[in-house]
Amino acid sequence: MANPAGGGRLTTHVLDTASGRPAEGVAITLRAIDSQGNATTISRHVTNADGRCDAPILAGEAMRQGVYELAFEIGAYFRARGVTADAPAFLDTIPIRFGLADAGAHYHVPLLASPFGYSTYRGS
Repeated sequence: MANPAGGGRLTTHVLDTASGRPAEGVAITLRAIDSQGNATTISRHVTNADGRCDAPILAGEAMRQGVYELAFEIGAYFRARGVTADAPAFLDTIPIRFGLADAGAHYHVPLLASPFGYSTYRGS
């Protein structure tokens, strides 16, 4: 469904399922993926105290149909909190590759993560 306000947007929310709290301070990289599978970095973000980015990751004219990847630096997040000292961490960077078919829609890609597992889905 198109966004009636005039353009789509991409958002995320990171939840630390080990502590039951939003994951503050997770570094996220957005990349565009071309038809050969090559990645180009578009932007970098860090989650706030609510586990969200302060603004949409992608919005307006920048929102284009295509394949994208959000790379979540979850290993650094858990190491900074003393949750895991494993080297290398079982989960370090979590890449989520997805398609945007409708540039006018809201795509929400939440991440629920612990040091040893994660899940995602298309949220609202």
